[in-house]
Amino acid sequence: MRRRRLGILTLCLALAVTAGCSGGDRERTILRVLAGPDLAVLEPLLDELRSETGVELDMDYQADADTGEALAATGHDSGGHEAAWLSTDRSFQLRHKATARGMLRTPTMLSPVVVGLRPEAARALRAKSPGSAPSWSDIADAAAAGTVRFGMADPRRTGAGLAALVGVATAAAGTGGALREDDVSCDRLRGFRSGQRITAASTHDLLDDFADHPGTANALITYESDLLALNSGGRLKDELEIVRPADGTVLADFPLLLLDPGRRAAYDKVVEWLRRDSVQEKIMRTALRRPVNPSVAREGQLRAPAGNALYFPDRPGVLERLLDDYGDPGHRVADQVVFLLDFSGSMRGARMAELRKAFADLSGADSSATGGFARFYQGERLTVVRFGGKVLEERTVTVRGQRDLRTLADIVARGGYGDATAVWTALDHGYRTASSAVADEPERAVSIVLMTDGENNAGIAYEEFVRRYEARSAETRAVVHTYPVHFGEADAGALRRAAAKTGGRMVDADARGSSLSEAFKEIRGCR
Repeated sequence: MRRRRLGILTLCLALAVTAGCSGGDRERTILRVLAGPDLAVLEPLLDELRSETGVELDMDYQADADTGEALAATGHDSGGHEAAWLSTDRSFQLRHKATARGMLRTPTMLSPVVVGLRPEAARALRAKSPGSAPSWSDIADAAAAGTVRFGMADPRRTGAGLAALVGVATAAAGTGGALREDDVSCDRLRGFRSGQRITAASTHDLLDDFADHPGTANALITYESDLLALNSGGRLKDELEIVRPADGTVLADFPLLLLDPGRRAAYDKVVEWLRRDSVQEKIMRTALRRPVNPSVAREGQLRAPAGNALYFPDRPGVLERLLDDYGDPGHRVADQVVFLLDFSGSMRGARMAELRKAFADLSGADSSATGGFARFYQGERLTVVRFGGKVLEERTVTVRGQRDLRTLADIVARGGYGDATAVWTALDHGYRTASSAVADEPERAVSIVLMTDGENNAGIAYEEFVRRYEARSAETRAVVHTYPVHFGEADAGALRRAAAKTGGRMVDADARGSSLSEAFKEIRGCR
């Protein structure tokens, strides 16, 4: 018996360097983990995990992990990582289906992307939607009006920013389902994005910038857990009011992914430990995230309903188009739209009333679920060209407040009708204006919206317009597109040809019981 004990002791000493074998200690295993920065808050629990399971997580925090790019680079070959722990893997699953196929994943905790508002901003927003939770549409409307100025992480580089953008775009589409490519239109996000004042490459940097520059933004769009941590951290003069938008949120489930199937045993130990009720309670208190186990009672503000869960896009092209339309949040110049409006005699009466209503709706009068996404927004430059048998007037307004919107309404309300309809003369004039704008500020996106209710019967012919258009600079032809709105007796075929020639598209205000207001909402100089 003594010889056996000596043999066991000798074996333990021989293996001590690699196995950590001594007395009653558990053999230790190291699991190399690619991690999103949002997982760093769990560091205090990792010692307990190692002590109770024998598995040590070697966490490699990378800012782009949650976008899927760092994860895709490792793939099944692991690239030194044997597992990945992210706030969300939805982008990775969508963009890299072949790599993700069959990869084991386990949700570990939950947090919806919501909005935190400084007290004065919360009061103003709730005053517009009394008795109900504000929606993404309300927030977009307030951003366009300049009353909500928010911080949001870069959606191209963070899971939180991407989830927020998906939530807003899904609400803007108003379909109740996953976004399709036809649902993604930059005009529905222009007003919302005009309110972004702070961006960052990580949620940690976003929170720091927001706390350190209190006068820059009055709202923060990020994970619920981030807002709760900021409120409890003593860095804010007044706590943020957390709004869970009534039209739904995108939920992060912080999955742990197994990259190396050969490490399945260690992975199973880790996920079994993480999903214990006692550990879920610790995660809730440490990271302020909702337990993934329904058996664990939520505490404090986490008892509030998370709201309706919005679908994530199921096609890579939708995601790419959404990110492309939103652009770089750190460098953006407001757009310019040149409105060519038919003021011929046939527009008198009911038709002119409808046109004026359309502009009123775009100025904030439309309180529908989609109205807040389509309105004129802070910094947008609007050029109105009134035409009949010739160009009657051109005025440009840059939107900075209600005074500018009233000026715009006055321009549309004025009389001065023409006695004919010079459609192609007006469009040629619009391209002269747009060409000058492009030359003066190449970084500003410029587009043309042409609205007419009749056929061309004055001025230049379509063929002459095309000749002049083709003589314009390559830059103007590449970036300035025409978006005709067909109304009344206008020649739909001619308008479609003009749209196709200039890279735009036509919207029919008379189709399917639509209206001029709906047509302008659908297309405000945007593909």
